[in-house]
Amino acid sequence: MSSTALAKPPLLDRIKARARRFLGPWGVFIKGFLKHPVMVGAILPSSGGTVVKMLAPVDWAQTKLFVEYGPGVGTFCQPVLDHLRPDATLLVIDLNADFIDYLRKTIRDSRFIAVHGSAACVNEIIAEFGFQHADYILSGLPFSTLPDNLGPVIAESTARALRPGGAFLVYQYRARARDFMAPFFRKIDTGISLTNIPPCHLFWGWKE
Repeated sequence: MSSTALAKPPLLDRIKARARRFLGPWGVFIKGFLKHPVMVGAILPSSGGTVVKMLAPVDWAQTKLFVEYGPGVGTFCQPVLDHLRPDATLLVIDLNADFIDYLRKTIRDSRFIAVHGSAACVNEIIAEFGFQHADYILSGLPFSTLPDNLGPVIAESTARALRPGGAFLVYQYRARARDFMAPFFRKIDTGISLTNIPPCHLFWGWKE
């Protein structure tokens, strides 16, 4: 065997590898935030209390397709999968390739699909996987800071993607997110999660 094959990786690469193992999903999340702060919107994943409160209104027995925008490192993914029926699907969409790669490697569930793409294309994406509508769509995307007027585009696409009686579940650090939802959802329930860092606003927009 050649001396080249036996050579150790450069010191910087070894340090990076050790850091990734030590930080785990936190390291992936922070890396994603630093690369795309406008799209991630927070430097810390959501708290467990936020997850429970956000998902509380979901009728899991009637859920066949649950979609999430911006899943990050999967804070909501396992709780959703724990509640989903055996024949249901969780489909997550993220523009950050690092997050999608991480989720594909760490979540081993036949009901889970991770797509590298834009939430604005949700209707095309769910159709690609054989679905006509989603029952619930969850989003932690920072609507007020999204580029190119994407906030209203995503809200409108989401309204079209949901079945009647379905809901758009949104958690945000700014109450202004409701303004993006209001033109497309006549009924919007609101709440707040004080266990989150920072505290965040919760919205449930129901499709009539």
